[in-house]
Amino acid sequence: MAPGPLAQVLRQLPTANDPNLLSASIPFADAGVYQIGESCALVQSIDFFTPVVDDPRSFGRIAAANALSDIYAMGARPITALNLVGFPRCLHQDVLVEILKGGAEKVAEAGAVIVGGHTIEDDEPKYGLAVTGLVDPAKMLSTVGARPGDVLVLTKPIGTGLLTTALKGEVLTEAQIPDAIAGMSMLNRLAAEVMLEVGVHACTDITGFGLLGHVLELAEASQIGISLNVAELPIYPGAAEMAQMGLVPEGSYNNRSHYLPRVRNAEALSIERLDLIADPQTSGGLIMAVAAEKLTTLQNALHAVGAGAWCIGRITEQHPGSLTIES
Repeated sequence: MAPGPLAQVLRQLPTANDPNLLSASIPFADAGVYQIGESCALVQSIDFFTPVVDDPRSFGRIAAANALSDIYAMGARPITALNLVGFPRCLHQDVLVEILKGGAEKVAEAGAVIVGGHTIEDDEPKYGLAVTGLVDPAKMLSTVGARPGDVLVLTKPIGTGLLTTALKGEVLTEAQIPDAIAGMSMLNRLAAEVMLEVGVHACTDITGFGLLGHVLELAEASQIGISLNVAELPIYPGAAEMAQMGLVPEGSYNNRSHYLPRVRNAEALSIERLDLIADPQTSGGLIMAVAAEKLTTLQNALHAVGAGAWCIGRITEQHPGSLTIES
């Protein structure tokens, strides 16, 4: 669902008044958070989608990593997962077995356990997880807390929406996008462990609303401004070329339409760069707001566990809730 219509739907729903629902006070929370003890809260999220790659097991891995990401973005530890499956009669059940095996691999890698699930017949395959994790509310991270003077660190490149669109259009093959497939399959687990150890002020993950949307959510939730250095953005190989060819997913146009009015100096963006920052990501990286004096420590620790650590922007006092493009 596009960000604009989604917001309109949510405004029509009743609000919860339970004081234990901690996520109710967190703008753009990545997951639901419900406190069950003085130092323990449940963190719950759900995500599923149609295949972004052709190989069933790879699809299962990617879908599971994507669903687990919201738990990591809040500094939580996943403990259980439920499979969510839509599957057509026309496909052989071996395909479903491979999808579920791929998902199970990632859940096991996360240190969690699959406790069941639900399957329905559907016109096309769909797969994902409902995930539950645990977090100490005092150590929880969210979109709130970024401070002027912080810098923004991104842990994965962008461009998966462009590449998977080209894959669906048979412009590219899976053999031509190994970096993107590996990145989408990578859990944000180790990056999350590093950020908790080093100490960051705020975090979110980059998914369907693209870098553009999720960074603006961070700016609005923390009531700060963000200055983005587009020249420093990490991009998966081939993604910029697909943008130049116009192989842009529909979600990118939705993100651009909804979020671009809050971007200052947008004229400094080329069309290709705009397509890249608005590109809806699948199983994207974490973006962290960290004190400038901790930047080197954070980057070194992220690199040590095999995660990316690109410094792509900074937090400012000016223009709260907006994004400024550095020219």
